[in-house]
Amino acid sequence: MEAEKEERLWAKFTGYLSLALSYIKFNLKSQWEYRGAFLSQMVAMAANNCVWVAFWALFFTRFPVLRGWGVEDVITLWAIAATGFGLAHSVCGNALALPWIIARGQLDVWMLYPRALLSHVLLGSMSATSCGDTVFGFFVYLAFVRPDLPHLLLFVVLSISVAFLFVGFSILTGSLTFFLGNAEGLAEQWRFSMITFSTYPATLFEGIVKIILYTLIPAAFVSYLPIVALKEMSMYYAGLTLAGSFAVLAIGSAVFYLGLRRYESGNLLEMRG
Repeated sequence: MEAEKEERLWAKFTGYLSLALSYIKFNLKSQWEYRGAFLSQMVAMAANNCVWVAFWALFFTRFPVLRGWGVEDVITLWAIAATGFGLAHSVCGNALALPWIIARGQLDVWMLYPRALLSHVLLGSMSATSCGDTVFGFFVYLAFVRPDLPHLLLFVVLSISVAFLFVGFSILTGSLTFFLGNAEGLAEQWRFSMITFSTYPATLFEGIVKIILYTLIPAAFVSYLPIVALKEMSMYYAGLTLAGSFAVLAIGSAVFYLGLRRYESGNLLEMRG
């Protein structure tokens, strides 16, 4: 019985992995049709991130240590935040557009597909700027931190964990539209707060703000736990990062399907080609 259950779960996992790879391949081909725009957006985002890293590098030339953090820790923070955010929305580009899709009755299109609705919606597009974030994150970490193989492997695992966190948070904020009507502005502001707090050292915040960083805006699962995990090669902190990310993803998915019961169709009976 247990063996059959494990076999079904494995088949389900491989099926969704195959679905994700198919969407990634399709979306890459679509983006590459307009390669000039695609590459320019990637470069622009990477350049924007470089400006912020340069700011922190200059800051640490004057103040070498900030509450126990050095310039390498902040570079690691920016690398993992950029890579996680980039992976999240390169693969699940529609996560950012979820409020718009729900408010305009665009879910109808995705309801025509087999498998779970949410997976098709999320995987349906790719963000070019997010691809720039991904490339930037890996490049900065390799070029400036120069990790050994164990650190690099842990960085990859934690970046994927952070990607799940960002996807889950985008689902959660986007699903507010089911309950509040057009909540695009609120979702964008909440998501912007998450990104902002994720790129500042968590040691700067104390008290009630620190509690918020683990709950309403779970930025500490980007700006603190993964950094400590890499710094100390701690499986404990890595485990906490993974647990927090999957918790946010599970909550976001649950809120989405709860809100789906309130969804009003836009009567859009068409298939994506």
